[in-house]
Amino acid sequence: MHFPAPLPLQGGTSIADYTLMYETYGVLNADHSNAVLVCHALNASHHVAGVYEEADGTKNVGWWDNMIGPGKPVDTDRFFVIGVNNLGSCFGSTGPMHINSASGKPYGAAFPVVTVEDWVHAQARLADALGIGQFAAVMGGSLGGMQAMAWSMLYPERIRHSVVIASTPKLSAQNIAFNDVARQAILTDPDYHGGDYYAHGVVPRRGLRVARMVGHITYLSDDDMAEKFGRTLRNGDYQFGFGIDFEIESYLRYQGDKFSEYFDANTYLLITKALDYFDPARTFGGDLTKALANTQAEFLLVSFSTDWRFAPERSREIVQALVNNKRKVAYAEIDAPHGHDAFLLEDPRYINVVRAYYDNVWKEIEAGKFDNKARA
Repeated sequence: MHFPAPLPLQGGTSIADYTLMYETYGVLNADHSNAVLVCHALNASHHVAGVYEEADGTKNVGWWDNMIGPGKPVDTDRFFVIGVNNLGSCFGSTGPMHINSASGKPYGAAFPVVTVEDWVHAQARLADALGIGQFAAVMGGSLGGMQAMAWSMLYPERIRHSVVIASTPKLSAQNIAFNDVARQAILTDPDYHGGDYYAHGVVPRRGLRVARMVGHITYLSDDDMAEKFGRTLRNGDYQFGFGIDFEIESYLRYQGDKFSEYFDANTYLLITKALDYFDPARTFGGDLTKALANTQAEFLLVSFSTDWRFAPERSREIVQALVNNKRKVAYAEIDAPHGHDAFLLEDPRYINVVRAYYDNVWKEIEAGKFDNKARA
């Protein structure tokens, strides 16, 4: 969907003539009360569920296909689910690699820095265009959970449930540090060319590979990495060089190589900066309770015991702030070994929590608990 009108951005600039790529699943009901918005994390897209075939015959499976679809926790026989690719991404929505209508050249380094709040405002415009005045739920994991939280604060009357999974009210200093190391790997790649590498016909692959390797380490727990790889040697013995000795090295290099083939370097910089900047309590003197005071939604929060990137303590901060505001909130802390990536996996306890929550959301819709005045 194309949007010609300028979108004011938190950084003081704006962007006009932009496009949002989105994908929908299920059927919007007559009173538009069954819409669920799914917000993506760092390297995901609008393709949240289902399977389609690429031109080369490979199958592209939605990144949350175990969660969304007919008969699944977010049942598309009940709900109208929308996946949106955010501004600045590289999967169809306007981003740094697209042509800037003002210059006739790719945006490159000139693409404005965007924030979680900017994405939410853009998503609200899309909802307006689709005739959705109020979402039954907005949900997301990790960076997507930040967007679900931001929806509850920026558009409190337009969201009945906020589902925040493996997320945080702000990044820790350690998280910001990891993001900066990844960005520096890209920024110092000779092929980066100040962000305008499109004109040079190159890709800063070395920087992207290292950035992905750094990021991937933080998505896994130590126990999960030990179980999968341990200290297993690829060739049975030390090679006494600086190539690949251990299976974990081979795995990380594979992940880095694969990532550098499909992800845009400028997009990586933008999205990690949006992660760093998210801190809704900042304008309230660091008081998260005050930041969440105007929310009206009910909440489900889920965290995972071995997620050291967005630890359960951070989810508990959100829960406590909501309880302080007397909001209805359900919280599940899953003892799972998989680290941050657990929110994408098929843990039956986690899946059943989400299923039960959405069963109750559906009961509300069937009972007609829907504020038509909130419709656009």
